[in-house]
Amino acid sequence: VQLQASGGGLVQPGGSLRLSCAASGFTLDYTAIAWFRQAPGKEREGISCVSISGVYNYVSESMKGRFTISRDNSENTVYLQMNSLEREDTAVYYCTARQPARCSQHMEHYSYWGQGTLVTVSS
Repeated sequence: VQLQASGGGLVQPGGSLRLSCAASGFTLDYTAIAWFRQAPGKEREGISCVSISGVYNYVSESMKGRFTISRDNSENTVYLQMNSLEREDTAVYYCTARQPARCSQHMEHYSYWGQGTLVTVSS
């Protein structure tokens, strides 16, 4: 089981990025995939999760309406579309997987973690 997160980088405030999480070794139908992030000096926090049951958002007020999770079963990939990025969104973004496919906002419920991708929002 492997998760490969990609798509991070340097972006100006107000810009957009789409992160990808490519899964191998399991199929999305039986797996919940979530995005978390960890900013410097802060705890890791849940953003969104997608499973066969639907989408669950754990976003803070600052992220509402700006971050959208989606999945492509044919590519076995989950995406996180991030719009109107702010400096406070600077963090390492992780994708993680849980079987059975039950979404949770608690990181300890997830068994598999990708390596993380760094997003830096700066002018």
